[in-house]
Amino acid sequence: MGAVVSAANRGTLLVLCAIAVSLALVGAYLAAGGSSYTPAKTQDPCRERPWRDPEGLQQIAEQFSLSALDGAACQLGVSRETLARALTTPASRERFMRRNGIEDAELARAIRAGLLRAVDDAERAGALYPVLAAPLRATLRQIPVDRAIELIQDARSLLDNLQSFFGPAGGLIEQLLP
Repeated sequence: MGAVVSAANRGTLLVLCAIAVSLALVGAYLAAGGSSYTPAKTQDPCRERPWRDPEGLQQIAEQFSLSALDGAACQLGVSRETLARALTTPASRERFMRRNGIEDAELARAIRAGLLRAVDDAERAGALYPVLAAPLRATLRQIPVDRAIELIQDARSLLDNLQSFFGPAGGLIEQLLP
């Protein structure tokens, strides 16, 4: 009738099943090309990247931040990812500057250039109307570098500030963005 499997045999059977499943997983990985993995190359930050079709302030802010990082990274001759990591803390920023021989003024110029590129890209993509782009450029040329870095890290605050600038007509900013 029913065969009784001892506890020792059951343990052995479970171990053999686990080994078989593991080998099947490794085989599937190798069949999918896993043995020849090479990391993806980072994109050249100096090349223009097309904007996705943003819907709402959050997506526009994300696109703006990525574009600003690209612009600043291009000015500094590093990848966008390297610059993003460097700007996370003041200590990482200092290490980055020391490692790359960059002075404070050079970093500030690159950050502002990145923000201005983001405004240009947003305007060109139709995500920002010229009526907002011109005063935004003037503001970005004057802001302190720490504030500029904050804007690159989270452009949502910039767009929120534009809304508060309009005061009671703050909802107008949503309508001014395509």
